[in-house]
Amino acid sequence: MTTLITADYVIAHDGRGHTELGDGAVLVDGDRISWVGRADAAPDDADLDERIALGRSILMPGLIDLDALADVDHLALDAWSDGDAQRRLDWSAEYFEHRHEVLTAEERSTMRRFALTQLALHGITTFMPIASEVHSAWAETHDDLLDVARIAGELGLRAFLGPSYRSGVHVTAEGGASTIAWDDEAGRHAFDEAVRFLDTVEELGDPLVTGILAPCRIETVRAELLEATARVSAERGTLVRAHALQDLAEREILGAAYGATPLGLLERVGLLNERLVLAHGVYLDLHPEVHGEDRGDLAKLAAAGVSIIHCPLTNQRYAFLLEKLSQYLEAGVNVALGTDSFPPDLIRGIDAGVQLAKAQHADLGRGLLAEYLDAATSGGARALHRPDLGRIAAGATADLSAFALDDVRTGAVDDPLRTLVLAGSARDARFSMVAGRVVLRDGTIPGVDLDRHRADGQRIFDRLKAAYSERDHLAATGEPLFPPVLPPFAESR
Repeated sequence: MTTLITADYVIAHDGRGHTELGDGAVLVDGDRISWVGRADAAPDDADLDERIALGRSILMPGLIDLDALADVDHLALDAWSDGDAQRRLDWSAEYFEHRHEVLTAEERSTMRRFALTQLALHGITTFMPIASEVHSAWAETHDDLLDVARIAGELGLRAFLGPSYRSGVHVTAEGGASTIAWDDEAGRHAFDEAVRFLDTVEELGDPLVTGILAPCRIETVRAELLEATARVSAERGTLVRAHALQDLAEREILGAAYGATPLGLLERVGLLNERLVLAHGVYLDLHPEVHGEDRGDLAKLAAAGVSIIHCPLTNQRYAFLLEKLSQYLEAGVNVALGTDSFPPDLIRGIDAGVQLAKAQHADLGRGLLAEYLDAATSGGARALHRPDLGRIAAGATADLSAFALDDVRTGAVDDPLRTLVLAGSARDARFSMVAGRVVLRDGTIPGVDLDRHRADGQRIFDRLKAAYSERDHLAATGEPLFPPVLPPFAESR
């Protein structure tokens, strides 16, 4: 199958970095890009199986989301309060003893299909999923992730998958104190499920599915389980995606338990190497809430070859900010991007990061837009050890995303990338392709009932929201968990 894709603007790669190609064309032969150049120099239609003309669009490498939401977003509920109110959203100690699945297996599958469809609609071509476990009896299972693989395959997305596992969970004890409740047997079983899933992925032999190991927040995973993770990763060459360095409480907990910083613990258990993909990586020594100066953490990450998943939009929504992207890059740390909440919009994420960079540098010229684009494409590819992804060049795998610039609300187009980031969003996704297969065409996914997905998403969200009251340690007081922004309208009398 030979397909020629044309667009007014193409982000092509010249072997050194991304470049802008006007009136560009990309020739796809099977699952690979065979040629990139100007549209007026493209092969004749007689030599093609299909021509796709995207017009006033920007065609770029397929977007890579390494912290992609695989459920219905909890941020809608838990990003508006802190302290005592936030602790009400964790499990109570009593609920820990009687925990259960909030959703049936069928409902969980429906939720995942909703989430993965959203990824495709927003121009994501490669993803590593995350799912909130506050609604689960414990952790993700082998069969949960097999279902994710099945749905991703139906949609045509490239997936790096592994069930998350943990030894403990944050709970709110009687009196309101936050602690971790442990179930080591459940933790070991969840880890065994994760290793079994690696075997299953090998048996599947699907080139779009790669198995990974995905421990939860590291303060909830026993050190011996982290050590076991490192051993399996080394034996199999498997990537590890861990959530770490994402809040100060984590640093305090690990300091008390192990006498180590999060980075120190990762090094101690053998995870600090080129296979580690670290979600967030915010609270290093240079962060103003830690030491406020570089004492070597960035150099340690760079020397080990660790990649960071930066989630700029979610960082802003939860008010924990990376300090600063430029410092990570200058130190030689590879940075990828993640969405980590709804919507899975890496264009808005890039915009959030760009505006933050301007403010942090007090310099409008230091928005780092090119660097953020690289993180969303080539940076993700480097984290995945897939040099064939994240670039539009002859020989690269044909993973592509295109965003429309033709809506009158977009306004005038100057620099196409600046225009997209300033005036558009990932809702402008018009087209995507994974390994030469069209996933998104004219902004829709062929054969997918989006009205049904919208109804399913609302139904599942309502179920998940209602379940918080069962876990709330102050449920008996009748105090509302989620007060509205504005008071309800009352008829005057």
